[in-house]
Amino acid sequence: ACPAPAPADLPGLPAAQLAACRQDGLGYSVYTLLKGRDAYVAEGYAGYGSALRLGLAALAADAPVKGEVEVAVTEAGDPAAFARVQAGSLDPGQALAEGYVRNNAGSFAEASEFFDLLIERSRQGAPGFNRSAEYLAGQALQQSNLGNFAEAEALLARARAALDPGDIVVTRLVRNFTAMHALNRRQPEAARTALATAATADLSGLDAGRVGQGYIDVPLAQKLSADDDALKGLAGASTRLTPVERAQLLDAQAKYLEGAAARMKGRDSEARAALAAAEAQLRAVRGGRVTSLGWLRAGIATERAALDERAGNAAAARQGLGEAAAIYAADYPGSASGLLAQARLAALLARQGDNAGARTIYREVIAASPTTPGAGQVLRGAIAPYFTLLAGEGDAAAADFFAASQILVRPGVAQTQAVLARELSGGSDAAAGQFRQSVTLSRDLVRLDAEIARLTGNPAPAPGDAAALASLRERRETLAGQQTALLAELSANPRYRSVTTSVVTLAELQRALRPGEAYYKLLLVGGDAYALFAGPAMARVLKVDASASDLGALVRALRDSIVRFDEFGRPRTDPFDAVAARRLTRALFDPVADALGSVSHLVFEPDGPLLQLPANLLLQSDRGIADYQRHVEADDDKAYDLTGLDWLGRDRMVSTTVSPRAFLDVRAIAPSRATRHYLGLGENALPPGLAPTSLPATARRTRGAAPAPPATPLPSRDPCDWPLAEWGRPIAADELRIGAALLGKGSAEIVTGAAFTDTGIAARQDLAAFRVIHFATHGLVTAPRPECPARPALLTSFGAAGSDGLLSFREIFDLKLDADTIILSACDTAGTATAAATREAGVATGGNFALDGLVRAFVGAGARAVVASHWPVPDDYGATRTLISGLFAENGQLPVGEALRRSQVKLMDAADTSHPYYWAGFAIVGDAAKPLASAPDGP
Repeated sequence: ACPAPAPADLPGLPAAQLAACRQDGLGYSVYTLLKGRDAYVAEGYAGYGSALRLGLAALAADAPVKGEVEVAVTEAGDPAAFARVQAGSLDPGQALAEGYVRNNAGSFAEASEFFDLLIERSRQGAPGFNRSAEYLAGQALQQSNLGNFAEAEALLARARAALDPGDIVVTRLVRNFTAMHALNRRQPEAARTALATAATADLSGLDAGRVGQGYIDVPLAQKLSADDDALKGLAGASTRLTPVERAQLLDAQAKYLEGAAARMKGRDSEARAALAAAEAQLRAVRGGRVTSLGWLRAGIATERAALDERAGNAAAARQGLGEAAAIYAADYPGSASGLLAQARLAALLARQGDNAGARTIYREVIAASPTTPGAGQVLRGAIAPYFTLLAGEGDAAAADFFAASQILVRPGVAQTQAVLARELSGGSDAAAGQFRQSVTLSRDLVRLDAEIARLTGNPAPAPGDAAALASLRERRETLAGQQTALLAELSANPRYRSVTTSVVTLAELQRALRPGEAYYKLLLVGGDAYALFAGPAMARVLKVDASASDLGALVRALRDSIVRFDEFGRPRTDPFDAVAARRLTRALFDPVADALGSVSHLVFEPDGPLLQLPANLLLQSDRGIADYQRHVEADDDKAYDLTGLDWLGRDRMVSTTVSPRAFLDVRAIAPSRATRHYLGLGENALPPGLAPTSLPATARRTRGAAPAPPATPLPSRDPCDWPLAEWGRPIAADELRIGAALLGKGSAEIVTGAAFTDTGIAARQDLAAFRVIHFATHGLVTAPRPECPARPALLTSFGAAGSDGLLSFREIFDLKLDADTIILSACDTAGTATAAATREAGVATGGNFALDGLVRAFVGAGARAVVASHWPVPDDYGATRTLISGLFAENGQLPVGEALRRSQVKLMDAADTSHPYYWAGFAIVGDAAKPLASAPDGP
């Protein structure tokens, strides 16, 4: 229903009209502009009015027009989420063109969404979606660009299997993308081999004999018919690129790739010859006027600049990189590829001693990165010289260092915390409800896409698969429509058109820190390690005196000395590697040792391997190490007595965070509104017919003693199911009873035995009523077999039909919580989840980082903080009782970090439990300065 148009009041377009319509209950805007004999129209949901107005202005000007587009943000700034919606609305040629444009712009996650859509539509047999080999190859390149090399290999293999050997274009695409994948893996010889050996269809002409028999082969068909209209833009001219021209340009790209591979191997003259051949072949197509190939010309200029620099021609190198940056600025403004080109130029200036010029460019790159899709992924290695430059300038560069450090890719739990903070800050009005509904719809759509891909990729479909696919696709269309409508409504609300940027200034962080607090941010870039240490009134930039690989080796040494698993799956602990712990501490903290002494709360943001280690077990001085090492070398009774060591966590509580924004969000989140204090869950029931498995909880190292094998496990139900024997070692509910007694105040509940089931937990509607939820059960965070996928889960009893005895990553994400704290007393619950398991849960980003597993799932479900474990929490010597009793001290009103610290100190000071295995495993992911449970308003 549309009223009569009225003046639209658009700046610069006084004749524009607006009809403010309604469609299906939603505002729908139709903007029109008459300009001479031409009519321009922009229409869509009113919530997207800013995009419509800008689009109309660009159409009328027939040129890009700068402006601001405001739409609702529900995914904490994930541009791929919008790309998924956009991809589904385009025809095949448009989607393919957009995929290539985003690839060339460096927005690989967005490009992946377009190629994924094309693959799916091709599987469906949708009209026009008939280039499956090209779609698969394009998706393979995106996964390779994103660092998912195994997935890229599999997709390339599928592309080759689907390839028509007579296709003059796609045979060349697959060849080139295979070479690019090899270059991404730093394998130039493999790239040269792919370029030299891949079979490509001949461009020379037709098979006259077969034509005479009435057969039209692929080259002839491609010469007789042009590509989709949407691809004509690739020519930069009024006519389309023909298939032959595309093939010729791909051959030019192959020469460029050959030159890049030769340059990487140090064969400079060979590289120059290949680059010159590439340029000559580009000029041979339409006189070199194919304007959309700027990205390839920029690549050639970049390669030539590297050769010039190596040859000592500084001016030519600078000119080449400047040319590449100018091309991207003109052809792909605001792109990650453009920022990468600028960063390369800045790095060259720094190497040439022009630090001021380098810093100016780097600052521009960093300032633009937060709003540039794909920038974090593309720039991680390219801005490494900037950190070297800033570290050389010392503490005066702290603000710039801090800003630059935040644009790099980080664990997905950071994004999940941002979404939770935004959800909890939205209040309880209708718009807040729409926001939460939109987040749920986004996850449902990701899940549906994964299930559709699984069914369509099945080489041997079951009889009911076709009907199931039809139903899933229909449901996806319905949900996509609902999501579009919801976003349009939210876009009309100013509260959801803006979201706090993910970047925090150093001043903002310092204002949030309290007296006695310090923030330590570790950053691994290009093999080097840097750090920033900040308090309320000071900040220091550090170049860590250890490489990223050195830090990884030290972490592995420490973890192996704390706990490792024998061939029977039993945890074993060796004498603690105090030397490695001290070496790691010196590398990370010695430059700030003077300031660290006054810190009572350390907020630690780890990176890389340090995500797998709690910082409180580091050693802040040499005290006691020499004496302890003598006992270790003598292998005497005191090899496990570490009471004389000076632990970093003795005098301070430690928070683990994944980004400055995540820490500020968690600190600012309102406390739980739940009215009940405590829910304890654990002590699974044995499956029918399974006897308890008796295993020692921990085996300390003994010389020459062969471990006794455990009871023979029951056979697995499926090769990728966990053996039922895993359910044979229930964790006693003692710690749950402690928690209930200390925190419950009459409003506690403990669920154990046959009532503690995955289906029972998922079915509960009152989980949001509890402020603290405590799981005392086994965590299964690896895979049962190497060939099986890893899907993090908590072990439960078997329940109703459909139960698998596991509360999975996906099922946890689906829980509706309003908890101050989740306690996970289980094995390595601070571990990772694979990207595949993450997507099964309906989350399209993250995965493959520590803390992205069960911790992220519980944050997504509504937990403000998670107390997770880096290894099995032992029951020996009353260690668990001491830790849990301490956590719940003073009715949970102590800062949770202080409560944990006090109980840890008790264990540190007892010889039997002084090994970090007994006291250091817990990490507080959140704000350790908050209490375990907020003071309730109700009973």
